[in-house]
Amino acid sequence: MKNITIFAISDSSGETAMQVAKTAGVQFEDANISYERYPFITTESMLLGILKIANQKQAVIFHTLANTNLSKLVEEFCEKQQLQNFDCLQRPMQIISNRLGALPEKATGLSHNLNEDYFKRIEAMEFSVENDDGSNPENLDKADVVILGISRTSKTPLSLYLANKQLKVSNIPIGPSIQLPKEIWNINPERIFGLTSNANNIKKIRQARMISYGLNEETPYSNSDHIQKELDYADQLYKKIGCLVINVHNKSIEETATIIMESLNLDTKE
Repeated sequence: MKNITIFAISDSSGETAMQVAKTAGVQFEDANISYERYPFITTESMLLGILKIANQKQAVIFHTLANTNLSKLVEEFCEKQQLQNFDCLQRPMQIISNRLGALPEKATGLSHNLNEDYFKRIEAMEFSVENDDGSNPENLDKADVVILGISRTSKTPLSLYLANKQLKVSNIPIGPSIQLPKEIWNINPERIFGLTSNANNIKKIRQARMISYGLNEETPYSNSDHIQKELDYADQLYKKIGCLVINVHNKSIEETATIIMESLNLDTKE
């Protein structure tokens, strides 16, 4: 059974892109298809953050972006990275425009109200993209959630999922050879979450990563002993910090996010 990941990216709720993707996907019974929705994407920085993840997962992208610049950005990125994408909005808008002899509004988010929750979500998304992968450690004290983890523990997709729940997230890569930001020691441990996993699982993910780059799968990065040392380092660091540790092996992004939100006594419902 072949695995495939489909991203539904939208400046609105993403329901249309998701529905189109699922309608097409259901025709392939022998495929294992996972769907990820990224709604309310309204800026280039947010979109590039999502596209970076899509490239890592070699995802197929369905998008409904009313802003032609953002839609073009997706098209150009996918062409450069050789990713498949389908624009669920621009072509239909063009057809209607041709029939009416009128130009579309080109305004993002027309199908939802610009309420307080919407702006909080946008702010959280912007913050989480700007503070991804150890960037801007001086902002750690402004984060609602700080995520730590070795490479390939899904820090970035988890951060963006939580951002869609209106949480500002900073995620930081860790390892024996990576300098930990000094600011981490000033953060309340209850806001810090350490991700860990199974060494064999990490190895498989890293090997697949190397293959996608056209490189030999056997590298120090994907070496079992090296990975175990990283996991041991992470375990010792988490104990020193006193943060909650989450084993993400066999957990979906949604499951891990639910654990974090419940730990913070936040509502996990939409």
